[in-house]
Amino acid sequence: MNDETTKTVLITGGTRGIGKEVALKFAQNGYHVVINYVSETTDTEAIKKELLEAGAADVMLEKANVTDMKQMEALVKKAIEAFGTIDVLVNNAGITKDNLLMRMSEEEFDSVIEVNLKGTYIVTKLVTKYMMKKRKGAVVNLSSVVGVVGNAGQCNYAASKAGIIGFTKSLAKELASRNIRVNAVAPGFIKTDMTEKLPESVKENIYGQIPLGRMGVAKEVAELVYFLGEEKTSAYITGQVIHIDGGMVM
Repeated sequence: MNDETTKTVLITGGTRGIGKEVALKFAQNGYHVVINYVSETTDTEAIKKELLEAGAADVMLEKANVTDMKQMEALVKKAIEAFGTIDVLVNNAGITKDNLLMRMSEEEFDSVIEVNLKGTYIVTKLVTKYMMKKRKGAVVNLSSVVGVVGNAGQCNYAASKAGIIGFTKSLAKELASRNIRVNAVAPGFIKTDMTEKLPESVKENIYGQIPLGRMGVAKEVAELVYFLGEEKTSAYITGQVIHIDGGMVM
């Protein structure tokens, strides 16, 4: 359905975790929701049903890897043909392959940089081409507090997330004259299936680093992403990196 009054959001890696919560938030506000996925086990029908029930105008789920320019180009083209526009881009797709530098393989370094940083470059390049023609749009990039302060055993991940911050600030300057806003969100410890499995002693140590005394939840990150993507709430914000970390990094 190509309806000029209904906005469209593209969320990379939006089938689980923070990405899925972001998709649900935009769905609740009546957006067309476009999501890519890579896993063969992704239950696309269940995700589509959930987003439509949440209020999405329409949902498009396409198998495409953010590291592959041709695959993403086909997805973006299909979304534009179906909905006429992409108003908001959320670069959420990311992976981790943690290791100490001395043990980190070249593949562990390269794959994290390729998905997290190059993937952000590829998708943003493809989508902003259409935003520039329309002279309107918003890009929200998922960084991390690790990209600001570093973390032992995550040289590859920290480098990719620090790169996203530099990418965000540079692109915000490039696209401001076309009325396209580019911001980044830097989450701290967010409650996930992975963190839930940590021993209580490890969790207590984590809470000790956070002034608010708890981990965040994915829904809280989604609220911030939506705020930055929606023109009504953030029309005068660009080039910013907003921490959502309970005060962990000040």
